Amino acid sequence: MLTDTQLRRFDAEGFLLLPDWFRPEEVELLRREADAIFATSREEIWREKSGAPRTAFAPHTYNEAYGLLVRHPRLIRPVEEALGEAVYLHQLKVNAKAAFHGDVWQWHQDFGTWSREDGMPEPRAVNIAVFIDNVMAINGPLMLVPRSHRSGLLDAGHDLTTTSYPLWTLDEPTVWRLVNEGGMVAATGKPGTMLMFHGNLVHGSAGNISPFARKIVLLSLNAVSNAIRAPTRPEWIAHRDFTPIECVDDAALLDYARSREVAAE
Repeated sequence: MLTDTQLRRFDAEGFLLLPDWFRPEEVELLRREADAIFATSREEIWREKSGAPRTAFAPHTYNEAYGLLVRHPRLIRPVEEALGEAVYLHQLKVNAKAAFHGDVWQWHQDFGTWSREDGMPEPRAVNIAVFIDNVMAINGPLMLVPRSHRSGLLDAGHDLTTTSYPLWTLDEPTVWRLVNEGGMVAATGKPGTMLMFHGNLVHGSAGNISPFARKIVLLSLNAVSNAIRAPTRPEWIAHRDFTPIECVDDAALLDYARSREVAAE
């Protein structure tokens, strides 16, 4: 699925940005379903202090399209290649940056949370993001610090006040040091772009005051041998099913999207 050059780049930089990874019909299906999910009231859906949508956790447990997505080979195979073993789904969420009202995600490492709150032993988990809106420099893209994954697990403080979502965040001197060493990249792209990044890669995103919404789907895939040991968060945030993912056919999501279009006619 990935070339040797891409795998070496991921190992060196901590991330890969792959345009046109999903077809327009597939992305449109995911966008429609995400909008419908955010219009509901469920405990798995977090909202900004303003009430705007922020995160929908575990939609695969009640939505067929997302149930197919979490078993899609275009997402699973690259991570299996990078980790060298089978993976299970540690977490799935749709992150929204609502037009005008999307709040920040402070600078952090995802493994910091996985380690401290879920008991994940090692940073052998990888994030896969699928852009379902146009992600631009103006609407709060993820900002990545290349090569920061090589710094290991960094000291962090538990921020319970900045946003509606508690997060283990890095202090400014640490971020300055890492950016001076590795620079900073804004992960932008058209709908259908895939971003793959290491669990220890330092990242964050600014608020969205533009009139353009920004939604991305984030899968956190963990090596089966690295299953979490001491979860403290709900199962719909940190999953307890460590069964290796069995992929669906590559066309499964596209076929489902087309079947929905036919049914709507």
